[in-house]
Amino acid sequence: MTLSTAVLGLVLTSCSATTHTGTNQTGSPAQTTAGEGLPSDHVHGVAFNPADDKVYLATHDGLFRYDETGPVRVGPVIDLMGFTSAGPDHFYASGHPGPGVDMANPVGLIESTDAGQTWSTLSREGQTDFHTLTASTAGVTGFDGTAVLSTADGQAWTTLEPQVATFALAASPDGTTLLVTSQSGPARSTDAGTTWDVDTDAPLLQLAFFTDDQTVVGVAPDGGVFLSTDAAATWELRGSVEQAPQAVTARTRPEGELEILVVTERGLRRSIDSGTTFTDGEQDR
Repeated sequence: MTLSTAVLGLVLTSCSATTHTGTNQTGSPAQTTAGEGLPSDHVHGVAFNPADDKVYLATHDGLFRYDETGPVRVGPVIDLMGFTSAGPDHFYASGHPGPGVDMANPVGLIESTDAGQTWSTLSREGQTDFHTLTASTAGVTGFDGTAVLSTADGQAWTTLEPQVATFALAASPDGTTLLVTSQSGPARSTDAGTTWDVDTDAPLLQLAFFTDDQTVVGVAPDGGVFLSTDAAATWELRGSVEQAPQAVTARTRPEGELEILVVTERGLRRSIDSGTTFTDGEQDR
């Protein structure tokens, strides 16, 4: 077992052993105090919002938007597990309601179409806490700690069988390619989850994110940042954030390079050269 495999194994064990409550911290490898500039010590997701060009962090303490003065709370206090962006002002999440929030626990699959100001329940309320979610034009796929489930309409669910102990999910924007990270290596489907192959030659990845149907950013448990330009068929090591990732997102800049954000124990790390180098925080955006 390599060091990275051991690290991911510890992460998976910690996540699966946690008992979920409305105030419990779950699902992220970092269990320490907040990094520089982070609004919470437990970050579950990060996303660019094309509607306002802002960065949003989903945390144990709710959703935060990075404004010019720093992170500002948005909407009700919900422990937002599985947070993912589906387009301008459009988010999906799961998790647990905070004190005074009138939602089932767990909340099931919830949706916001106003950048997190309000959330509505779609299905599985009181039943499912999705540890990870990914959205595409084909629908939403999530992992509830036991099974990988997929829905086209937010209501009816189908069980997928990637044949690995799932940690995180990523989907191409068109929904054709699905990627599951695991201690066994990434499992990949090119037919929307009907069949799967475990790529034992690929780097061990903890998190992944598609910027388009072919371009994927992956982050290893030791912080190594990898790039694929063929829908996760092959990978190239680009750089490192030097710590285990808590969340990752990316987008293509006008000049063609990728802008990548990785949340670590240290804080929010940013690259504007497709992962070759990283700086701290939101400066120079």
